[in-house]
Amino acid sequence: MTVCFVTLGCKVNQYDTQAMLERFLAGGYELAPPGAGADVYVINTCTVTGAGDQKSMKMVRRCRSRNPAAELVIAGCLAQRMGEKLRSTGARLILGAQYRGRIVELLEKAIEENTQTVAVSELESAPYESLAICGHREHTRAVMKIQEGCDCRCAYCVIPSVRGRARSRPLESIREEAAALGGAGFQELVLTGIHLTSYGKDLPGKPGLADAVKAACGRREIRRIRLGSLEPGVIDDVFLETVKKQPAFCPQFHLALQSGSDGVLSRMGRRYGTARFEAAVRQIRDVYENAAITTDVMAGFPGETEEEFQETIAFCQSIGFAKIHVFPFSSRIGTPAAAMPGPLPEIVKRERARRLICVGKDLTEAYRRRQLGGLREVLLEEQRPDGRWEGYTPEYVHALVEDGETCSRGRIVTLRADRLTREGIAGAVVE
Repeated sequence: MTVCFVTLGCKVNQYDTQAMLERFLAGGYELAPPGAGADVYVINTCTVTGAGDQKSMKMVRRCRSRNPAAELVIAGCLAQRMGEKLRSTGARLILGAQYRGRIVELLEKAIEENTQTVAVSELESAPYESLAICGHREHTRAVMKIQEGCDCRCAYCVIPSVRGRARSRPLESIREEAAALGGAGFQELVLTGIHLTSYGKDLPGKPGLADAVKAACGRREIRRIRLGSLEPGVIDDVFLETVKKQPAFCPQFHLALQSGSDGVLSRMGRRYGTARFEAAVRQIRDVYENAAITTDVMAGFPGETEEEFQETIAFCQSIGFAKIHVFPFSSRIGTPAAAMPGPLPEIVKRERARRLICVGKDLTEAYRRRQLGGLREVLLEEQRPDGRWEGYTPEYVHALVEDGETCSRGRIVTLRADRLTREGIAGAVVE
């Protein structure tokens, strides 16, 4: 029996997919070759935006058409949100945000009983689901989930209802999985979660995110640790002093902004203003001068005026982000924002998103340009057909190594960056 996974959405979903895939492999299944049909399709869905819903359902239909006789599993956030409504897809198993470790057991039982199973339950009192992985489909980097759920209840966000309350992975479990992944040859770990800033507040002793970083850095094979999305509240002197002592920690900070207007941030229900955000960036740059500060920005939140939008553009330019992920506001039924006055036309949201993307491209080029002339450490990942190697700096700038004779996957080389490429920087190795 072969199985094919389709993963949409965030890095947390990537981790969940790997954990479920390893359950199938342990159960005797084989991963279907690329482009080939499969006996079982698992679509790990996203519902953070309307576009996520559409992509998820499109993949359901595509998998169904590729092999109508295959067993279909719809998992993840859309499954948690829609539950019984997805029975009409003919999926054998609809699996929400729990029971992922039992996916093979639940699927095979449903097949044996010739029935549909909807494994979706309430998450209010759900514990942290103890998943673990021993590999990953990338060569040098593995995603490791250390946190689940969110208590923030931002006005536009449906995620707390499909991922549940904030809950954390114990430090010892982080140490164990980091050791396993390091032993399997992975040199870089990306610590991720639904709301990393909340890490540890539900655990005995209330360890913080910096403690999780220390736990993951315990193996010498792990040469790099980087973090997923954060909020300004986690940035303080203690956090920065702690991670600075970890040589493996990468100075790439993805601080989710959403808007550069205090009025919009207030209506969004965000727990910070632009002054706090700017202070967090200043603290980071005091410790890591070349840190990459990346972000998410939403265009066209209900009631956003042109003046507020211009405040966002000006704030992004003043911060000097290394990269901006831009997306238009997407109304989600059941959230406070869906009922707010002043919804903007789609054409306005798309136009504002386009303008923000242009700003982001200029800022990205400016940040990359500042890397030129300096020496940058690059963790090599892949060799191109022309013999050149590519990898990433600690700041997650893509780097192309022009002379690849002494290069090999997993090696860290020192690059003298002397030109820009479409993806990042390029140069020669300095011995």
